[in-house]
Amino acid sequence: MQGVLHLSRRQSLQGLVVLGAGAALGGIAWPSPVLAQDISDEDIFRFALNLEYMEAEYYLRGTTGKGIDAADAGSKPGDVVGGKQVSFETPAIGEFMQEIAENELAHVRFYCKTLGANAVDRPAIDFDAGFKAVAEAAGLGTDFDPFGNETNFVLGGMLFEDVGVTAYAGAATVLKNKDFLAAAAGILAVEAYHMGMARSTLYRKGEEAWKAANAVSDARDKIDGSDDKDQGIQVDGKANIVPSTPDAIAFTRTPQEVLRIVYLTDKDGVSKGGFYPEGMNGTLKST
Repeated sequence: MQGVLHLSRRQSLQGLVVLGAGAALGGIAWPSPVLAQDISDEDIFRFALNLEYMEAEYYLRGTTGKGIDAADAGSKPGDVVGGKQVSFETPAIGEFMQEIAENELAHVRFYCKTLGANAVDRPAIDFDAGFKAVAEAAGLGTDFDPFGNETNFVLGGMLFEDVGVTAYAGAATVLKNKDFLAAAAGILAVEAYHMGMARSTLYRKGEEAWKAANAVSDARDKIDGSDDKDQGIQVDGKANIVPSTPDAIAFTRTPQEVLRIVYLTDKDGVSKGGFYPEGMNGTLKST
């Protein structure tokens, strides 16, 4: 796999804290109990839309060479830096990624339609700076390019899908509108399908891919807070395609935990960085 170096868990975690900028993403998350009464369902959906914009841009650029059309980006969208069409050596993986791209674009359109005039525009997104920082932090090497080959592209996708599942699982506990809750549950299921596909695909790639995926998981788990909410694709020498609690229940993340991953910071009160150089649009934008 192009540009992969293997650092220890301790080295990769220290690297994240030192760099303080980078990536990992997807989905929405539930407010902490202290803030729950001040957060509306629309706030949560706007938060989700920010992240779905990034997922859609990532997969569309990797599978088609271009991102979201202007009609789907809002009236004053931010710029997107980076991304290119991937050359898939395995036809089935190329088809998997094309299907995900269509799903993520559909999610963007769903949120825009549901929120109407209250939808946020696409925020500024920087894939180049974000992936460079997270690759260095996780020990993937200075020349790591998520769009360089199919393995790297699936690894980049795993960043999104794992976080998306934990975030949607959390949102289900606080959404008040039953229609919004039903939609979030449905999108959670789709993100979980994506996650299973990405993790199982990487596992089949062999030891080099296992180590890279586990390094990303370890680094991500360190930056989001004190709780252990992440698991690699191999644990105790065995495949771990479904990260979950001992009761086989998906982990949950709050908006602040998701934002720590997206902005790659362990500090409170941070409102931009990593993949979002100008921050997210909407109420939920600060760690």
